[in-house]
Amino acid sequence: MRLSTKGRFAVTAMIDVALREKLGPVPLSDIAVRQQISLSYLEQMFSKLRQQGLVSSTRGPGGGYTLGLRTDAITVADIIAAVEDAPPKRSAKEVVATQDMAQDLWDSMNAKVAEFMQSVTLRSLVLEQLAKGIKIEQKPAPNRGVFKKPTPALVRSNAPNSVFALGQSLLVRG
Repeated sequence: MRLSTKGRFAVTAMIDVALREKLGPVPLSDIAVRQQISLSYLEQMFSKLRQQGLVSSTRGPGGGYTLGLRTDAITVADIIAAVEDAPPKRSAKEVVATQDMAQDLWDSMNAKVAEFMQSVTLRSLVLEQLAKGIKIEQKPAPNRGVFKKPTPALVRSNAPNSVFALGQSLLVRG
C-alpha cells in the first residue's frame, strides 16, 4: 500500500466530512477552504471515494458530500486504497531483478503498516479530534428555493399619513 500526500489529504477530508455530517451535506468548497486543499484535487479524490461507496453526493443548493457508511465501518486503509492508484503489475523477470536481500523486511513492514491502517477507523479519528477540542462552526441554512420571500423590514415614521393629517398637525403647531 502506497502512502502519499493524496492519501493524507483524503483522510483529512474524510475526517472533515465526518465531523460535520450531522449538519448535512458538506460542500467541497468548504473543505478546500478549511483544509487548504485545492478544490479540483478534492473533486478528483471524492470521485474515487464515491465510486468505492465511502461517500455519497447530493446535488443542488445545500448539496455536498456525506458519508456512505458509518464512521466505525470506514478504516484509514479503505480511504487510502480508494484514492491511491494501484502500482503497475511487474513481470516475473522484473520481480527477480529487483529482489534484494532485504525484501522480506520490506514485505513484513508493509504488512504491519496495512494491519495498523485497517485497525484505525474514521470514528476513532473523529473522536480524537473532538477530544482535542476542535470547534465545529454552525453554518446558517442556505437560502433554498425560488419561492422563499424576503421578510420586509417595518418602517415607522412620525410623518403624517395623509393631507388631512398634515393639515391638522400644522394647525396644532400654528
